[in-house]
Amino acid sequence: MVKATFEFPTGFLWGTATAAHQVEGRNTNNNWYQWEQDGHVVHGHECGLACDWWGGRWREDFDRAAEEGQNAHRLSIEWSRIQPAPDSWDEDALDRYREMIRGLHERGMTPMVTLHHFTDPIWIMEQGGWENEEIVARFQAYVEKVVAALKEYVTYWCTINEPNVYAAMGYLTGEFPPGKQDMSSAFQVMTNLVKGHAAAYHAIHKIQEEAEVGLVVNYRGMIPHRAWFPPDRIAAWIQSRTYNDFFPHAAATGKLKFPFKRQDVPEAKGTQDFLGVNYYTQERVSFSFLAANELFGKRFFDPEDAVSETGFIAHHPTGLFDALKWGMQFDVPLIVTENGVEDSTDKLRPRYLAEHIHQIWRGLNYNWPIKGYFYWSLVDNFEWERGWTQRFGLWELDVDSQTRSRRPSVDFYAEICQNNALSSKMVAEYAPEALEKLFPE
Repeated sequence: MVKATFEFPTGFLWGTATAAHQVEGRNTNNNWYQWEQDGHVVHGHECGLACDWWGGRWREDFDRAAEEGQNAHRLSIEWSRIQPAPDSWDEDALDRYREMIRGLHERGMTPMVTLHHFTDPIWIMEQGGWENEEIVARFQAYVEKVVAALKEYVTYWCTINEPNVYAAMGYLTGEFPPGKQDMSSAFQVMTNLVKGHAAAYHAIHKIQEEAEVGLVVNYRGMIPHRAWFPPDRIAAWIQSRTYNDFFPHAAATGKLKFPFKRQDVPEAKGTQDFLGVNYYTQERVSFSFLAANELFGKRFFDPEDAVSETGFIAHHPTGLFDALKWGMQFDVPLIVTENGVEDSTDKLRPRYLAEHIHQIWRGLNYNWPIKGYFYWSLVDNFEWERGWTQRFGLWELDVDSQTRSRRPSVDFYAEICQNNALSSKMVAEYAPEALEKLFPE
């Protein structure tokens, strides 16, 4: 066996990522709670107690993360807790988040805070949600409240998580609330999300000059199924431009580019200090006249790729390298803010971890400014419209008893974090099927 080690830069951030609604539990004042009550989640699942972080079990989960060598954690703030009604602020909720984030510092971990991760207060949705341009000012006021309260403990701020997913799932496919399938509404929502991000960016820097503020985008590789067939190439290009490029290009240039529509948002220009890249998988795109709602491109996985247990993710690690290469065009530091696989048996996850982290190391060897990696997720959590059917956690969660159980990948990731490196010895022990690929003889 070849003995070698892929080393990472000093100060590289190693952590896991979570979102408030998915781990806190008892969130009953947002649009996702309503969506669950209306029976839109698979098998009628509800978030319920989630991982009981609002009840205090974040402490034991943070303890585990710190003991395993993680030096950072990405979490989000629930807007509906901070501002339960248009004219009221909940200082107790802010204090609880302050305690949580201070808890990361006490464990030697750097917090990265997301200000909007898919959920909106019910009262916001009753006023039109992100279709109503007035939300920009309301979002700014919420951001100002949170940042003023937490700036002592937070430097890294993510304004909006995966606005491309929020718009596509809520206003094109209808799988997220409010369940619409309307291209015009989707463009209006995307426009207001860009304006909301820009307003948040400027507000944060006004309050905290040294802040690092970024947008987090879900990058999904879209490759023409038949490279020789122009319609496949065009369909893949249109889908990638709309889904992957729209938001970071807007934050870089202040220009919105949507099929058949253009708009200038000059206040958005230059509003990202870093780009958060969420990467899970890559797909092939085949042109189809019947796929108008998908911009005339049907997507599917490469048949050569291993697929996760519910068929949600294909294991295509070079797609992460491609995502980072794509991100370089924006000329800002990059952070892998989410990457992971649903795997209740923990059979694919070790290989997934090894081969994706290796792709980050490849990027670093081109001197790309990649600052950190956050695995999704620390513990099994409520996976939106997929409920409890998918298990992304390093730690297994029994939802009824709230018992955490250690998966083998916990120890693998701990060794990577503790050594700031990925070695052939680690891969041989935890992901032997990846050994020959990463360390060929």
